[in-house]
Amino acid sequence: MIIKPAKRTESVKEYFFSVKNREMAALNVKRAAEGKDPIINLGIGAPDGMPPAAAIETLRETALLKDSHKYQSYQGLPALKEAFAEWYKKYYGVELDPVSEIQPLMGSKEGILLSFLTFINPGDKVLIPDPGYPTYTSSAQIVGAEVIKYDLKHENGWHPDLEALEKMDLSGVKMMWTNYPNMPTGAKATPELYQKLVDFANRHNILIINDNPYSFILNDNPISMLAAKGAKKCCLEMNSLSKAHNMSGWRVGMVAGDADYIKEILKVKSQMDSGMFKPIQLAAVTALNQGEEWYTQLNAEYRRRKVEAFKLFDTLGATYDTDTAGLFVWGHLTPDNKFLSSDTSKTLGERLSDKILYEAGVFITPGFIFGRNGENYIRTSLCATAETLEKARKIIESL
Repeated sequence: MIIKPAKRTESVKEYFFSVKNREMAALNVKRAAEGKDPIINLGIGAPDGMPPAAAIETLRETALLKDSHKYQSYQGLPALKEAFAEWYKKYYGVELDPVSEIQPLMGSKEGILLSFLTFINPGDKVLIPDPGYPTYTSSAQIVGAEVIKYDLKHENGWHPDLEALEKMDLSGVKMMWTNYPNMPTGAKATPELYQKLVDFANRHNILIINDNPYSFILNDNPISMLAAKGAKKCCLEMNSLSKAHNMSGWRVGMVAGDADYIKEILKVKSQMDSGMFKPIQLAAVTALNQGEEWYTQLNAEYRRRKVEAFKLFDTLGATYDTDTAGLFVWGHLTPDNKFLSSDTSKTLGERLSDKILYEAGVFITPGFIFGRNGENYIRTSLCATAETLEKARKIIESL
């Protein structure tokens, strides 16, 4: 290169799964030459099911219309914003003004960086869960924020320890990230937890952003932080169709909250894109209008897969909670586990992940990528069929 990258990039690395997928692609070339099957990838949570058939039909029909291919509104189609508002009212009991309190996004991952760009100055402090989604930390680092990790631990149900948070030096803390049902642990929130978090945020003038894409997956009671009293004063919530509607590649998400927050986010977003493809927005409206039977069928399949994931973790000697939600199973390891590699310089999760990958051709995510509190854990995705999970287990049993 004839120029140096911006200094802000020095604090972040390429996303773990981007690196790992490239490594597995190279391993698969070698495995094919040896007559072996491709690696069974139980890593990332990319739903493998089909979106609602009616949504695909809406996409097909509207893509044939002449006016579908123009630049679209930066704010999103009114029909999509109204559909999101009805979805929140029906399932979460939250009233949102579709005009001023909802901003469609090209996936909620876009919204994470947008939120940092909109509200955080270099040096501002941000509370980020450990374990937690790595993009919270990397986005904070890109904008020059000071990252302050707060612990989520098994003994506390993977919920924030609010007493410990109150004892922290919160001077300069401007934002806090939460995520329930939690990724990677699968822990569920409660209305009581959300109310306590809202009260905490209002006391300390902290903006909480709740990342809520897993609320319909293996969860009979979807809830929103915005339902808590006083939430709109201090909270934003992100959601998407990626998990609940098998539409991860479509990149349809949203952020909701008080109109003043949404207006500021739009200022930044309008500099970054020229609107979402109209047929995708209209198809998203169709998806959001699916009845409860859609979620019932979706979760019936995930429950079937979860049974096989538990059997896989039993084989691996990992212990786990059974009453969890979301697309993953989170398992704890101990140093006497027989599936650990010999490299004691690595975390327990890395050691198991390495051994299973290189000796069995099965990839399971090591928990260290989610933070220090994940070092002795592994995570498997439910985005593989029950038959694939069973196959992975039998291969590992043969080691």
